[in-house]
Amino acid sequence: MGIDVQPPSGTQWTISADGHEAVVVEVGGGLRAYRHDGVDYLDGYAEDEVCPGSAGQVLAPWPNRIRDGVYSFGERSFQLDLTEPERHNALHGLVNWARWQLIEQSAQSVTIGYDLPPSPGYPWALRLRARWSVGPDGLRAEHEATNLSGEPAPFGFSVHPYLQLPKAGVDGIRLHLPARRRVLVDGRLLPVGATEVTGSEFDFTSPRPIGDLVLDTAFGDVERDADGGSAVTLGSPDGSSGLRIWADREFGWWQVFTGDTLGGERHRRSVAVEPMTCPPDAFRSGRDVITLEPGQTWRGAWGVRPEV
Repeated sequence: MGIDVQPPSGTQWTISADGHEAVVVEVGGGLRAYRHDGVDYLDGYAEDEVCPGSAGQVLAPWPNRIRDGVYSFGERSFQLDLTEPERHNALHGLVNWARWQLIEQSAQSVTIGYDLPPSPGYPWALRLRARWSVGPDGLRAEHEATNLSGEPAPFGFSVHPYLQLPKAGVDGIRLHLPARRRVLVDGRLLPVGATEVTGSEFDFTSPRPIGDLVLDTAFGDVERDADGGSAVTLGSPDGSSGLRIWADREFGWWQVFTGDTLGGERHRRSVAVEPMTCPPDAFRSGRDVITLEPGQTWRGAWGVRPEV
């Protein structure tokens, strides 16, 4: 009797509407593909491929890195598994390799969920939900996290899409990033301070090409729009195409990664633009960590819209 071999990313859910199409996957509950009118704007991965470089993954209950995987909350200290052993860090949360379950599906949207059980390093139970949809305004993602535990829980959230423009390499992409400060990091990519971007090579408050700048950088002190959200835009060198990546008021940080540490064809092929609720190592610093009370639900939304 043969074995029914599944793709490494599990079940695939394809949604489409108004020329937009996206593929959401069971493993990690993230995004494997997004295209509009046949043009791929997400630098995703193949159905038979293990997700590379956290591409499209959901990062919870913390984004980015925690130094040595050690943090305190309340009166207790905790030790997380070191999922980035080469730098001795706990990286990108606990759900990016979990199998999410289908809750609801239509032609243009899919809602999936995962119940995170308590563990020694994070002894709180969370109910996570993600609704992915496409429509006239592009791709939209709505996320929820509910604390199912009887005590307050620390929480942070991000997603990790790699974005690309047709016929535009990283060096030529015009980046507009409305943030006034960047986080300074050490050799382990952990925060050691912050500084203003004004007048530096990291100042993208007005659109300009990335050039040969290496970015794996968290930006904060964002300029918010009227509803409290913010947006990053990517533009092609000739102005023929662009992407707007927006996030609501829950996200006060943007991580931008130019893929320099990725191997093979993925090296500097696309730009990861990650809306984050908190900066790197937030469980240790306490900066913008969300405290979820028992039964409380956090909600946040973000999306991508092609601009031609």
